[in-house]
Amino acid sequence: MIYELSNPVTKTLITYLREEKSDAIRFRHTVAELTKQLVYEALKEFPLKQKIITTWQGEASFGVVDEENLIVVTVLRAGMPMLDSVMELLPNATAGFLAMKRDEITHKSVLYYDRLPDCRGKTILLVDPMLATGGSMSDALELIKGRNPLRIITLNIIGSPEGLKVVESAHPDVDIFIAQIDERLNDDKFIIPGLGDAGDRSYNTF
Repeated sequence: MIYELSNPVTKTLITYLREEKSDAIRFRHTVAELTKQLVYEALKEFPLKQKIITTWQGEASFGVVDEENLIVVTVLRAGMPMLDSVMELLPNATAGFLAMKRDEITHKSVLYYDRLPDCRGKTILLVDPMLATGGSMSDALELIKGRNPLRIITLNIIGSPEGLKVVESAHPDVDIFIAQIDERLNDDKFIIPGLGDAGDRSYNTF
């Protein structure tokens, strides 16, 4: 299933990202804020486990997210601000890393780094700001599925209808939470209107 955020704050933050004058600090901060919105939505129906804590009235049991069974996987490098944002919210979750580069001629992704923890029986949050052709996302999902997770959820900032269709067709069991579905891909397979290159804009590596 595809879930698109629709609140006015989300739309405002997306506009900040599109703005050319937004510097790297503001860009990363805005991505982080949007990521938190996506996490709230993605986990809103997650069951809670009970945790005994010491309060001002003594020990008591309260519900918490089962962070130990969550793995946050980022696609380097554009996904790093999203990973940091999730780990701030859920500091007891585990991080995993994939590096995939798009071939500018074939537009296909090439995996060159894989650092995933044990995924068996865990819920995976796969974070990547841009879902363009869907090729890299589909490849990452295929790799993660081979590690036998319980469930996979993707968190994306923007995406194209074409890319979403590719991922949904290849992985109908994966839930996709996205802040904004843009208009289309252009002939060079870039999202329109898009944000530009999220990795470059996050880290000034133009």
